[in-house]
Amino acid sequence: MSDFAAQNLRPELLQSVKELGYTNLTDIQAATLPVILKGEDVLAQAKTGSGKTAAFGLGILQSLDPTKTYTHALVLCPTRELADQVAEQLRLLARRMDNVKITTLYGGIPMNGQIATLKHRPHIIVGTPGRVMDHLMKHRVHLKELQQFVLDEADRMLDMGFYDELEVIFQHLPKQRQTLLFSATYPDTIAQISDAVQKTPQRIETQSLHTGTKIEQIAYKVTDEHRDQAVAAVLSHYQAQAAIVFCHTKAQTFALTEYLQQKDIAAVALNGDLEQRERTQVLTRFAHKSALVLVATDVAARGLDIDAVDVVINYTVTEEPDVYVHRIGRTGRADAEGLAVTLVSESEMAGLRAIEAHAQVVLKPKGIESVRYHANRIVQPIFVTLSIDGGKRQKLRPGDILGALTKEAGIDGDDIGKINVTNQVSFIAVKLRSVKRAMAQFREGKIKGKKFRVRRC
Repeated sequence: MSDFAAQNLRPELLQSVKELGYTNLTDIQAATLPVILKGEDVLAQAKTGSGKTAAFGLGILQSLDPTKTYTHALVLCPTRELADQVAEQLRLLARRMDNVKITTLYGGIPMNGQIATLKHRPHIIVGTPGRVMDHLMKHRVHLKELQQFVLDEADRMLDMGFYDELEVIFQHLPKQRQTLLFSATYPDTIAQISDAVQKTPQRIETQSLHTGTKIEQIAYKVTDEHRDQAVAAVLSHYQAQAAIVFCHTKAQTFALTEYLQQKDIAAVALNGDLEQRERTQVLTRFAHKSALVLVATDVAARGLDIDAVDVVINYTVTEEPDVYVHRIGRTGRADAEGLAVTLVSESEMAGLRAIEAHAQVVLKPKGIESVRYHANRIVQPIFVTLSIDGGKRQKLRPGDILGALTKEAGIDGDDIGKINVTNQVSFIAVKLRSVKRAMAQFREGKIKGKKFRVRRC
């Protein structure tokens, strides 16, 4: 059977699953969840957006006893953004269970808050290798009674140079545990890690190539000096409503974003040079559809669970065919149609042929002159993202913010988009026509009896 009810999950989890709108298991869930629930180790190939977080999350929560005050599970992720996303999904799955404590540990934010949280022995820790190792070495994280250990996006952790940190963490793990390893690709180093931390794991592979999907893959011939113009032309020609442009370097992301903004294209850059606050704001704007084009490096974008991307553009040809497969998998999700465009110069043709062989696709480059930039075809955002200087620590909830806008300011509910509440800041997507009323309400009114500063992102 393909439904969650057939997995004999505890009633609280089934209720959460139902409330989240999950009905049928995804391929990776159907393959891994029964094995995870049996307590066996799993080595699984799965890409971002495949549903793997729910698979290992349900496995963790099924066996977790909230009355026991020790760390039951440790989940390692390559990036702060992925750690936040995983933790948030675990909280959603656990919301009908009593008093499940989940905390995140990653760099870019002060240690003090994390230290205070760790004193209460959270049931689940989700973090990046570097920060988790720091806390382990200072005896703030205790794994003696750990039941489950998860490596999420393991190949990306290795790409980012976390091998030494992982080795330190491995030394602190108890011998008796379940280890779940998820990776989009299977380089030799993944097999080495599996041998080091797993006991006879069940190896599970789901379809990683995008054959038989609704992703249209196109290549256009360009010269290096005309790549920026080509990106703008593609975005306008295909009237992209949500696009990711993958660049090789940080400098390319900044330069291309500036060029697109000059063309009145709502683009934002994402790379490793951004501070955490800036990264959060960029990703929120893209998720809120107040920015429609995300210009990113692979390292910055890997692990991000971004829905409803209709166009992916490869600014250059990647030298790693697996990376190409992962990139284009950002579009065409949930049986939707998607477009993947690769810009290729004469010197990159060999790389394109390698991608064709690996991805089992024919990418005969077309002349870019067939795609022209038209300013009047550029899709403009209908939402603006507002930030409020208050969040969970100020006891703000999404319902409080929604009520202030709809009940007190009289703004139509259809004019309010996504609301994200973090520890210190809240973000609200508001349609252009209602932005002034929303700003006035926040400036002149109160939320839960308190005044908060508000600004446009």
